[in-house]
Amino acid sequence: MINLEVPKKFRPLVNQARQVAENVFRPVSRKYDANEHAYPVELDMLAAIMDGMNDAVAETGVGEGAGAGKLKQDAKKSDGIQNGTNMSTVLGLQELCWGDVGLSLTLPRQGLGNAAIAAVANDEQLARFGHKWAAMAITEPGFGSDSAAVRTTAVKDGDHYVLNGEKIFVTSGERADAVVVWASVDRTLGRAAIKSFVVEKGTPGMDVVRLEKKLGIKASDTAAIVFSDCRVPAANLLGSPEVNVEKGFAGVMQTFDNTRPVVAAMAVGVAKAAIDRARDILQKMGVAADYQGSFKNASQIEAQLYRYEADWEAARLLTLKAAWMADNGLPNSKEASMAKAKAGRAANAITLGCVELLGSLGYGEDELLEKWARDSKILDIFEGTQQIQQLIVARRLLNKTSAELK
Repeated sequence: MINLEVPKKFRPLVNQARQVAENVFRPVSRKYDANEHAYPVELDMLAAIMDGMNDAVAETGVGEGAGAGKLKQDAKKSDGIQNGTNMSTVLGLQELCWGDVGLSLTLPRQGLGNAAIAAVANDEQLARFGHKWAAMAITEPGFGSDSAAVRTTAVKDGDHYVLNGEKIFVTSGERADAVVVWASVDRTLGRAAIKSFVVEKGTPGMDVVRLEKKLGIKASDTAAIVFSDCRVPAANLLGSPEVNVEKGFAGVMQTFDNTRPVVAAMAVGVAKAAIDRARDILQKMGVAADYQGSFKNASQIEAQLYRYEADWEAARLLTLKAAWMADNGLPNSKEASMAKAKAGRAANAITLGCVELLGSLGYGEDELLEKWARDSKILDIFEGTQQIQQLIVARRLLNKTSAELK
């Protein structure tokens, strides 16, 4: 049974994340929105503090901390109800993104690539890469959400794989210490041959060719990376090197079951920020939400705010459920996609809606509301678009394969 209260052991973590969001992120939010690609130096000290927090939490058996992407689904269900790494991650990240989504993505050693490493790396790989900042490189010029369409190749050559291809929209691709790259070891075998490789920064043949200019999350660098005869040690392949045609690439896709609740948590955080700010501004204007009175007597503005709050709560609960299932060793592919779809859509609707509710007050750069509206859009796109999430949920509900339901 899921208890809807924040577990007592995570409350200090949640409070610390809220303090970071309010006192570190928000004061510099506009600064780095206006200076895209400038590195937020204020985060260096914070990253060191978070490393210490993560290490301390791990020693107590709670998990790996609240960093974005530090997530690992248990291999089997443990005795009793567990609240571990997955739950601490989404709870902490909701609070950080209440402050700023782009800065949350920019925290060193908290990247989405870290989620892939934590999910499938063996002990030796965890020892080598566990404390590195890892980005994730999946998307290519020829495809977006269809991860099975990977064209980057990885050809075995002795104790190495040789990678060739181009990846785009790599979050933290320039700043990270390593990039987790999806590539095919045999294009003739289709999606079953897709594997992920950890490519460390500075590896010959790996070149960041440009940084993208974006609508939102401007504090986060988004890179295009070209791999030209890039030699990567075979020991850097995550998961089994064997190609199992029957299993397909379900193993590598499991990473998404871990990262989609992370993105959902980000959406929940920024949506809550917009609701809180809109409520505060409206109250100063004499429009106060009266939760004790009858809803049928509410003004149109009050009623809309209530709808946004209900939408936000639904997204939050779906996100917590997906994380809870992962902590308890339960398959959560459907729930992870449900959380991502709901939270991404809700964040877009809520942030834009709060701008509309406040008119010129919400649209100007004097308020962070317009920035949150821009930042929220990416949360409905990366890690699989809204349409892809709905397709995955439909496949799970109807028990259809990707070939049967496209």
